[in-house]
Amino acid sequence: MGHFVNAELVANVLKVVAQPGDKVAAQDTLVLLESMKMEIPVAAEVSGTVTEIAVREGDVVTEGDLLAEIEED
Repeated sequence: MGHFVNAELVANVLKVVAQPGDKVAAQDTLVLLESMKMEIPVAAEVSGTVTEIAVREGDVVTEGDLLAEIEED
């Protein structure tokens, strides 16, 4: 079962850092969001392999939107 990474606020997707298939460690940045002129890195909470990136650069996300899914090691 995958671990879901969701947006915690309304923001613009500034940069997608991780791609499906990437190995990530806990605290690695997956996506960079921008809200009120602040850059907010969204980090992996678990180590594993990125199975899905659900957003693209330029997207607007709201609280609870899926950003990524990670299959834990």
